[in-house]
Amino acid sequence: MSGLRVRRKRSARDVFQWISYLQYPALLVALGYAVVAGIAAGSVAPTGWTQAFEGWNHMLLYAGIGIGLSSLQDPARTQNALSLRIWRDPRKGRWMLVLIAFYALGAMVLGLLGAHAAAGTLVNQLAFGLLAFGLGMVGLLKTAIEMREHHRLDRAPVSAAVEATQ
Repeated sequence: MSGLRVRRKRSARDVFQWISYLQYPALLVALGYAVVAGIAAGSVAPTGWTQAFEGWNHMLLYAGIGIGLSSLQDPARTQNALSLRIWRDPRKGRWMLVLIAFYALGAMVLGLLGAHAAAGTLVNQLAFGLLAFGLGMVGLLKTAIEMREHHRLDRAPVSAAVEATQ
């Protein structure tokens, strides 16, 4: 019966891993808005800054959504060899976590300050785009923490530690 396919039951982790791949279209849309905003900023004389600010806002929103979707991936898997090298090394992993936390906190603080101090709607919208980006980075930080715990070579794997306690 080699023609029959055996269906494996899909776990919630598999479903979320598949959903996490939606990060790529969201990041491509963000890249498109970055190009549009760059072109608008380059030809600012006739149109003003309105189109550039709108492009930056959309870029930040879609980048935040894309980065947030990436936090749904399975922390037991890495996307490439560079990522695996970073998370295996305790020192590099710690620096990466600090960097991600700095970006997340910085984007959220600037977004909140900008939303509070904004006089015009354009700057206010840009501030909320920056806040959405920061929230996406918080999701990435959570996943990065789990990846570091799972892949570190100087500690026993999480599954082995759990089995040892049982």
